[in-house]
Amino acid sequence: MDNISSQDIILTGDRTTGQLHLGHYVGSLRNRVILQNRCVQFLLLADAQALTDNMGNYLKVRDNVLQVALDYLAVGIDPAKSTIFIQSLVPELTELASYYLNLVTVARLERNPTIKDEIKQRGYERDIPAGFLTYPAAQAADITAFKATIVPVGEDQIPMIEQTNEIVRRFNASVERPVLVETRAVVPEVGSRLPGIDGKAKMSKSLGNTITLSATPDDIRQAVKMMYTDPNHLRVADPGQVEGNVVFTYLDAFHPDQALVAELKAQYQRGGLGDTVIKKHLEDCLQEMLAPIRERRERYAQDPAAVLEMLKTGTRRARDVAARTLAEVKAAMGLNYY
Repeated sequence: MDNISSQDIILTGDRTTGQLHLGHYVGSLRNRVILQNRCVQFLLLADAQALTDNMGNYLKVRDNVLQVALDYLAVGIDPAKSTIFIQSLVPELTELASYYLNLVTVARLERNPTIKDEIKQRGYERDIPAGFLTYPAAQAADITAFKATIVPVGEDQIPMIEQTNEIVRRFNASVERPVLVETRAVVPEVGSRLPGIDGKAKMSKSLGNTITLSATPDDIRQAVKMMYTDPNHLRVADPGQVEGNVVFTYLDAFHPDQALVAELKAQYQRGGLGDTVIKKHLEDCLQEMLAPIRERRERYAQDPAAVLEMLKTGTRRARDVAARTLAEVKAAMGLNYY
């Protein structure tokens, strides 16, 4: 994140489909806490986007708006420094997306690698919800409404940013002026993507292999106990494998004493270090790290009305910015009738 300056505007956020977990913390949340002190940052509670594949589960999406907001506050995101807003309450985004859809073809949407992969994962085949297929245009609206110059994404999301910039260039060419701003994808550093505790996939709410930011001490203890290590490390005296060992991956990501982690790795590879010992190091580390986050979350959760008021304030601020961009877009198209 060293290539981000005080002049940059960041747009990022999360789908409101469940509480956030350690994968979110490593991949984005802890960077957001740092970046809110360096540049302008908009954080999107993407409830409208979540509905593109959760239309039969409105309550899940609605209720998790508050849950994700609590996670933001718990990790140290400051609503005075970061604008946190609810996507569905900014109708300017929907209007922008409707104009952008005229600049992209169905064939181009279907060729988007991210959309293709997600359609396959969900087994849609040709029964694709139109809102899901056209999501790249909606995301372009989210990004351009705030004239974001930076969007932190995983590598699998880079095609979405590329398509946003295609829309930006096509719109600017059509009105013959640079109304919209191109953005840049910033991929978090290597190692910022955590595997699930089962070691078989990335940490994912839908796979149930996560440790949430609100995990209780017992939740943490049980999750670490279940973690995948080296299946061939049957006896303490046996040399163990560090690569692919989930416990060491988590120690790399979270333990404050990396010199100690290096010593543990060397001893594990030589033999003479049991899985119980390395798991104890990890559990102690996670208990210490998550305790203050959990306590802050519980404190904020005692006053949900105050959290919702914070979201209303952030959403009003976001609407003001998005409305200015929409006005510029409509004026450029000659739609400023009065």
